[in-house]
Amino acid sequence: MDEVSLAYATSIHKSQGSEYPAVVIPLTMQHYTLLERNLIYTAVTRAKKLVTIIGQPKALGMAVKNRKSNRRLTKLAIRITEK
Repeated sequence: MDEVSLAYATSIHKSQGSEYPAVVIPLTMQHYTLLERNLIYTAVTRAKKLVTIIGQPKALGMAVKNRKSNRRLTKLAIRITEK
């Protein structure tokens, strides 16, 4: 028990704007709808010193290729021109 240290788990969404000494990213095909490039980028950039990705190589490949969330449907341009 002398070598065990306290750790916490959080979602990628909740970690935005924070940094951690080490980040472990589990990737599986079970939740393939969440496998997106921007989420992987956010998860990796939360780490100060160490990032470990655990899971299926296919899941990582799918996430890196998936850029669907680049287009945001905010209607911001319409809202700006209406005023």
